[in-house]
Amino acid sequence: MAANIQDSILLFGDSITQSGWCEGGFAQLLAAEYNRKLDVINRGLSGYNTEWGLAAFKHIFAPREKQPSLPVVRLLTIWLGANDAALPGDKQHVSFHQYMENIHTMASIVQSPTSPYYSPRTRIVLLTPPPVNPTQFLQGLNRTPEHTKRYVDGVKLVGEELNLPVVDVWSLFWEKASEKQEGLVPFLSDGLHLTKDGYKMVFDALMETIKTSYPELTPEKLPHVFPCWDQLDPDNIGPCARTYQTQCISRNPPN
Repeated sequence: MAANIQDSILLFGDSITQSGWCEGGFAQLLAAEYNRKLDVINRGLSGYNTEWGLAAFKHIFAPREKQPSLPVVRLLTIWLGANDAALPGDKQHVSFHQYMENIHTMASIVQSPTSPYYSPRTRIVLLTPPPVNPTQFLQGLNRTPEHTKRYVDGVKLVGEELNLPVVDVWSLFWEKASEKQEGLVPFLSDGLHLTKDGYKMVFDALMETIKTSYPELTPEKLPHVFPCWDQLDPDNIGPCARTYQTQCISRNPPN
């Protein structure tokens, strides 16, 4: 069994997050960027909305009494809403106000000192649902751009309320598409899920958000968990203690 020796980035969401491990996905890109510094844990749950997601989240995120013996989740991304925005009557649909409340709850139980899941060292980034392209979804997309856009605005409102950064995936794609439905094709594989190019855009925007909002979590500011090969003591090889990781020299090892 592998030992838990690295702090982590926890990606929480639906199938768009789950597929982040596909070739060129944002989870794969993050894992490469934070190699030897932070583990990337993907907890994307295909088909989930925020109602089911909130129940799952309380099993996925460690309660505070267990946290001292576990690596710290240094960054948490919450990317839900593509399923909540299914039209009313669909099994996945969650009302707009309940959706906002669920996103607010997920973030605040990590932030609140009175919460059983309180984690003061965890930084949070929210992501909006991407645009939808009904003409591209061959199986019949039970979503409309107008309806989904409301949920996008809801995520941004929660971000303002909790003072959390938000990656506006909707605007990112829509502007790149020159505000035309047909312009979304390079970024959406089926009108809902992302292509490699779409994930690259999300990855770049997320890295820029980390740089702006949480600069201490940029890769260049984080030490390697194990020291570089030319800086280690061959007779005493082991991970840097978390309590003094910032004292470890952080740079890429020479070739």
